[in-house]
Amino acid sequence: MRIFLIVVALLVSAACFAQPDYAREKRWAGEITPGLVVGDAVYLAQKSGHKFLAIYTAATQSRAAVITVHGMGVHPDWALIGTLRSGLSDHGYATLSVQMPVLDIYGERDFPQVLQQANARAAVLKTLKGSAQIEVAGADHFFAGHEGELVRQVKQFLDLRLR
Repeated sequence: MRIFLIVVALLVSAACFAQPDYAREKRWAGEITPGLVVGDAVYLAQKSGHKFLAIYTAATQSRAAVITVHGMGVHPDWALIGTLRSGLSDHGYATLSVQMPVLDIYGERDFPQVLQQANARAAVLKTLKGSAQIEVAGADHFFAGHEGELVRQVKQFLDLRLR
């Protein structure tokens, strides 16, 4: 089995490079882990020794492994991220949900600050091999009503890179 790690950055904004809030991350870990239905809580350690929550979701006969990430202000099992990591595992992709940038996918009707920074993010992504930016037509910041299209777009992005 070939395993590729592809990072998916959702809901990014200029604030995504702010300093981490370790206290909030710890609270979320305490709130999220008891209620996990799909996937397993794992803790990854930074070089500094700080441990943070990630959620690993296995897939039967995995084609690849995918790292999903989210923007500031939400957690690794937040509604859309939970849907994406569960949906991709149903399509043969093992997922690890953590907080860090890279695919920049956003909605056509996203928050103004996300839309305003789209060109700047695209310029950075052009310098990173294998990166891309996708705007989902008609979608808002939370991809409400467009969850299936979100999974389809990310799957297509992954499939193209696994050829």
